[in-house]
Amino acid sequence: MTRELKSDEQIVRSVLKGNQEDFREIVDRYQKQIFIIGRRFFYNNDDASDFTQEVFIQAYKNLKSFRGLSPFRFWLFKIAYNLGINRKKSIRVEGELPVLLSSDHETPEKDHVSEELRYLVQKAVDTLPEKYRICIDFYFFMSMSHKEISKVTGFPVNTVKSHVLRAKRILKNTLQGTIAEEYHEL
Repeated sequence: MTRELKSDEQIVRSVLKGNQEDFREIVDRYQKQIFIIGRRFFYNNDDASDFTQEVFIQAYKNLKSFRGLSPFRFWLFKIAYNLGINRKKSIRVEGELPVLLSSDHETPEKDHVSEELRYLVQKAVDTLPEKYRICIDFYFFMSMSHKEISKVTGFPVNTVKSHVLRAKRILKNTLQGTIAEEYHEL
């Protein structure tokens, strides 16, 4: 027997009708993406896990406020974004660098170059003004379009485009003369 795949909106309606266990499907669908957002804010797995749980608790508590004007995932990502911004303002977290680029694990030399590249790119991204960093994070690390970023952050689409372009220019200048200069996506 094949199970019918419900849309996010159908699941939300079901949860609001009293089928709270259906919310587990939302958690299963978006847990990884919310965790990634948490890693970009807090740089370590423990804080990102706590953040992920908090996002889903907030989403569940505020589910009645979802109006369905845009896809549910944008509403959920906006909760994550706002929570991350608010928590980041209230605490200063230091920790390990997030994994930005995958390592081939082919040779120790390639592993070393990959680690150095990861460090340089992360260090450069971290120096960006927050509005640019957020846009770059969503654009490159979450593969979101300018329009999707606009819906999550509340920035107009043209502002998002401008922030991404300016961030790329800053990163290119910051990384000039390093091994990261050859990172083609910038």
